[in-house]
Amino acid sequence: MKTSPKLVTGGALLLTAGPCMAIGADPSSGIDTGATAWMLASTTLVLLMVPGLAMFYGGLVRTKNVLGTMMHCYAAMAVIGVLWAVCGYAMAFGPNIGTGWLGMWCGWDSSLLFLSALDSQAIIDAENPIPPLVFAMFQGKFAIIAPALIAGAVAERIRFRAYCVFIALWVIFVYNPLCHWVWASDGWLYRMEAIDFAGGTVVHISAGITGLIAALYVGSRRGYPQSAMHANNMVMTLIGVGLLWVGWFGFNAGSSLQSGLKTAQALTATQIAAAAGALGWIIIEAMHLRKSTSLGLASGILAGLVVITPAAGVVQPAGAIILGFIASACCYMAINLKNKLGYDDTLDVFGIHGVAGIAGAILLSFFIRHGDMPQARTIVQQLGVQVLSVTVTIIYTTAVSIVLLVLVNKTMGFRIAETGEMAGLDHSLHGEHGYGLLDLN
Repeated sequence: MKTSPKLVTGGALLLTAGPCMAIGADPSSGIDTGATAWMLASTTLVLLMVPGLAMFYGGLVRTKNVLGTMMHCYAAMAVIGVLWAVCGYAMAFGPNIGTGWLGMWCGWDSSLLFLSALDSQAIIDAENPIPPLVFAMFQGKFAIIAPALIAGAVAERIRFRAYCVFIALWVIFVYNPLCHWVWASDGWLYRMEAIDFAGGTVVHISAGITGLIAALYVGSRRGYPQSAMHANNMVMTLIGVGLLWVGWFGFNAGSSLQSGLKTAQALTATQIAAAAGALGWIIIEAMHLRKSTSLGLASGILAGLVVITPAAGVVQPAGAIILGFIASACCYMAINLKNKLGYDDTLDVFGIHGVAGIAGAILLSFFIRHGDMPQARTIVQQLGVQVLSVTVTIIYTTAVSIVLLVLVNKTMGFRIAETGEMAGLDHSLHGEHGYGLLDLN
């Protein structure tokens, strides 16, 4: 579980344990250069996941929508990259805004606006001797990729400007509060010791649920499911999922905030779960379809990576293998159910991120290594806490996402006009074309 820093009045950086260093101290004193180097690398790896996601999504849509779809991912880097520095970190990791349940909704500290109070802080504390700015930038990459995931559910049919406004509001009113609850030291789920090592609830369940709600609200693509809508470039999709796999080592292992045993445990679990997810999907397809597909392999990799995200630092390798196989089976069934129900989650954001995130956040309770179980707590008790955290995430995300979708749609119009959709996002919204070829799709 991430150790969560927090600024309090007077500018001292406070953690749940350990002494603090005052702002203005020698910037070179006390820094663990090894841990800092790994966290810098992890931050870079997580950012690499966004271009990887853009390639993964871009290859799966039709030729006329490839640039528009990839733009959704890159736009998150721009919009949320600025928003996180301005106020996102202050909301996620500032102290509770007041007392009682309302006060626990989110954090706030005006000294954290524009990250100003972190600018001259040398280390977080003796327990986490890395610069707070590194932690802030690492966390900022999670805030970027979460809304980028949502775009896959409504790909090929939404307005670019409406999407940009929506993700900004979504990060403020959904992501930041969830992040505060789970990872800030006075967040109520953090205090209950709900385990979410690297973002199963905060990132994947929230994005998966919002994607599902958005897909249902916006409606299906014109012609779906009667007309075949083939992927334009599976080669690009496979390269994208490969970049996601590599970047996920920073996503999960970087969440240890150190360079040591916990880092190695998280990295190992990530590698094994992804491999198990891929193998599981290959086997399922071979049994069900009598063939294995490249899309299935890519989906299995992603399912394994998502399911291990909340559990990476607390489960042993055997548990990672089991979770990877479970994720493949659950996600495969969810996608087939979607096809039967007929709703248009274009790139299966809920079917993979939502379903695997829920599975990982709950089932990790059965695979926690002895030393990582919260003190004096049984498996059943921890299972109850995990179910509570997942349930609250689903309910809160659903309620707020519906409000934001209606607000953006009524003020700006979320869905592109029929003529624009038929011409494609690339031409109608951006005046460009992804390939110098005639679009026959």
